[in-house]
This record gives sequence, C-alpha cells and structure tokens, in this order.
Amino acid sequence: MENKFLSLLYPDAASEDAHRTGGARPNISESVCEEIGLSDMLGLKNSSVTEYFTSDERVIRFRQETISDMLSIPELGETLSRVLPVLFDITELRGMDLDSGEHSGDSYLYSITEIELYISCIDVLHRGLSEVKDRIKGEAFGRLCDYITELAESEYYRDLNEQLSKLSSRIREVRSITVGVNLDAQLRPKNAGVISINSETFKSGELLDKILRLSFKNDSFTCIASLVPFGKGQNENRREALCHAFNSAINDVFRSSVRSWRKIIGEYVLDNTDFLLKILPEIEFLNKAASMLGRLRDRGCSICMPEICSPEEKAFDCVSLYNPSVALQIDDDIVSNDFRFDDDGRIFVLTGPNRGGKSVITCAVGLAQALAQLGLCLPCDSAMISSVDGIYTHFPEGADTTLDKGRLGEECARLREIFDAVTPDSMILLDESLSSTGAYEAAYIAAEILAGFGSVGCRGIFSTHLHDLAASIDSINERSAAHGGVRIDTLVAGIYEGKRSFKIERAKPDGKSYARDITDKYGLSFESIIEKKRI
Repeated sequence: MENKFLSLLYPDAASEDAHRTGGARPNISESVCEEIGLSDMLGLKNSSVTEYFTSDERVIRFRQETISDMLSIPELGETLSRVLPVLFDITELRGMDLDSGEHSGDSYLYSITEIELYISCIDVLHRGLSEVKDRIKGEAFGRLCDYITELAESEYYRDLNEQLSKLSSRIREVRSITVGVNLDAQLRPKNAGVISINSETFKSGELLDKILRLSFKNDSFTCIASLVPFGKGQNENRREALCHAFNSAINDVFRSSVRSWRKIIGEYVLDNTDFLLKILPEIEFLNKAASMLGRLRDRGCSICMPEICSPEEKAFDCVSLYNPSVALQIDDDIVSNDFRFDDDGRIFVLTGPNRGGKSVITCAVGLAQALAQLGLCLPCDSAMISSVDGIYTHFPEGADTTLDKGRLGEECARLREIFDAVTPDSMILLDESLSSTGAYEAAYIAAEILAGFGSVGCRGIFSTHLHDLAASIDSINERSAAHGGVRIDTLVAGIYEGKRSFKIERAKPDGKSYARDITDKYGLSFESIIEKKRI
C-alpha cells in the first residue's frame, strides 16, 4: 500500500519536519510548564508537553480543528483510549524482541504477537472511526479515517487475518512433541530430533495412572517409560540441559514456519505498525488535552477556541479569563477577569494583598498563551491572541523572604538569563521577584529591570508586594520610551467590602488600603485596640 503522511498534529510532512528541526518552536521550557501548572494539568507520561509548542499559525489552526472534533465527538476519545494500551504493548514487545536477539526463536513468536496487536489496533480504529465518520469536520481525523478504512477493507488485510489465524492457532494448540532418538550398536543415543508437534498431551503408561484414568489402552500418546532427567531426585543441570535441547528443537521448527510468514508480510505490517507507533505520543497528548478541557466544561467553566492573530499584532485579549489549574482543584466559584495587553500597557505591575489572586492571574495569563500555542481551547469566554517566541518565568524558589544576599544573587542571575534570551516577541511572568531582599533594594532593582524589559518591548506581568513601585512607573516609562520601549501600566488585585475579591482592576495601587485591610481583619487598627482596652 502507498505510504501516506499521517499525523494528528501537523497538516503535512513539511510542517512536521520544520517543527522537528526547531523551526517555529517557541522557547517554553519544562520548568516554565511546571511553574504555571501546565505539566500537572496534562499529565503526559510518554512525552513532554514542550515537544508540542509551536508558533506556526497553520499548525495551530490544524490542531484547533482536531481538538474541536474530539470535544464535539466523545466517541473519538473513547476509541483512542482503547487503542493506547495496545500500542504500549507493541512498544514493549519490540523492546523484548530486540533484547532476545535477531535469531532467537522467541523473536519469531514476538513477531506473530505484534501482528495480532497490529490487527487489533486497526480493527478498533476502523470500528470506532466508521461510526462517527459523518460527524468528523477536521482534516486530521478525516484523513485518519480514510486511511484506516482503506487498510481494513483491503484484500491484503483480509488475507493477513486469515493466515495469522491459521498460524497462531497452530502455535497456541501445541501440547506435546514426538522425539526420535537414534542409537548406536551399544544402544547409546547417537542423535535425536523432533518427529512431530502435537495438539494432544502424552499420557503416563504406569499401571496406577491407567487405573486412575480408567483406561488401559496403549496408543501413540501413551508413554512406555519416562526420560530419566525428569524423574525424581535428578540433577537440576541435567533437567536444564534436556529442556534447552527441547526448546532449541521447537524453536527450529517454528522458525522455519514463521520465517516464511514474516517474509510474506514483509515491510507491509512493519511499516503500518511504525505508523501507529509514530502517532502514539500524539494520541496520548490529544487524549489528555481533550480530557482536561472536558473536565473544565463539565464543571461549568467556559472554554473557547481563540482567534489566532499575527505576531506583529502582539495581541492578547481574553474575556473572562480564569486559571484552569485552580478550577480543576477547587469546588468554589471561579473568579474570572478580562485581561488585555495593549499600547497603553504591554507590561503590567500587579500589586495587591497577599493571597489576593496575584499569582493565580499571572499563571492564568501564561497558561492561556501556552494553551494557544499547543492549538487548544483557552479558559475564557473569547480570546484574540498572537504567538510568542518564548515564555520566561521568574517565580520564588522558597518561602524565605528575609534578607538573604545569597538568594538575592541567585534571583539576579536568573533575571540576567532571561534578559539574555528575551525578545520583543516574548512573554515574561515575574511573580514576587526580589522578595529575598529588603523593600528599598528590591524597589530599586525592580525599577531597573522594568525599564529594561520595557526597552526590549516584550509583554508580561510583574506581580509584586512592592506597592510603592507603582509610584515610579511614570519615570520608568520615560526611561524606556527614550529607547523606543513599550509602556508599563499597573494592575491591582482588588478588595471589595473588606474582602479579597480576586478581581483584577487596571488602576493605581493604594498600599495603605492593603495594610488597612490586614489591621482591620486581625483587630490591630488603633481604633480596634483602643476600643478593646475600654471593654
């Protein structure tokens, strides 16, 4: 059968080859995926999510069609779920085949088992895809359905099933072998060989066994004497020697049968098994992604397919954005926020009370960007988004926020690495950076790096406890603008009626309100203390 390009993630061989060689692949590392919560959300076991990020708009739209089919046709996911364990078995079997050696008798039996597994995969895919063929809209599953149908309905495939059934039945029905031994003049064994392979077991010829069987008939399957190595009290080495001899003889018999069989199927089965193994990681990725998005939808959370904009637009406009990682872990109502980068704010300084949602929204923005560049739905009502060439995170590595020159040096070194890699088309996510030093030093360094990122022209969020930093935004913007930089604006994690609302507002922060919130909550305001002393 003619080899065809088949992939569930790439529209053609050229786009896949470009991806494999590093083209249109954004710099989104495994550590970034872990920090924003993406790795745990997908839980891939046989590949890394970093393998699937792309900046190719055509590839993204192709995947959007694929995941849309999976979300609208649940039977597709069920079919892929049934195929996955069989493909894992083929992968494991191939490893065993290689370990056993090319000329081992086992390798021929492994090849039969692999063909059985291959046929099982094709049958499952054929039944599953045929039932939903009329509902498939995307190119990926449409193409897969056509190819599997062509395979399963071919004359060669029917012959393959028939021949395999005969051969596997012959092998699985073996219950005994008949051995012939030539003797010399002194009745010593001279040579021996297998005379026949039988589907019936031999029976003991001892009188007690005949009485128990209620049969005294002697036939070709009744032993007249047992071989000594299998008698009681015999040396284990003698037993193993005879077993090895028998196994070698059996392998020789099957080798000749399976060799001719393997020659008949040739590259046909191997090529088609390779095709299935090639898309194994793709199947797992799509299955995990569809399952994650399905759980969000079942929970009542909005998901949408974003409109992909050109990189030049630097678009990021999400309506009612929420953090899907948090949504999958809690039962409370999820707070959503509109979030947009624009000409008045490509970088935001986000301040607010502790546990007020700063980290949650910072990760939500990163997750939305990452999911878009995987070709998946986003956790919001609607979205317009451009690809980035990298996402760089700088999150706290420990809970110690005291003065620590060693940790401050590590933070600055990590920030330096980000500056070395970031471009105007990158996204930065800084969460409580510089928390390892005092407020004065932290504010000074923060102002420097913000002016630097502004001059680079990237987009991003600086989530911080440094509320006074907002007072320096105008001067930071002046420095950045002098070098053609983008504007920096401020966001505030709000408080409503004394409670954390987890709503993010585009406003100037009021540090006193956060402090006042804390003193009121714990009864530490001057008025509360005086009132308590009066009582």
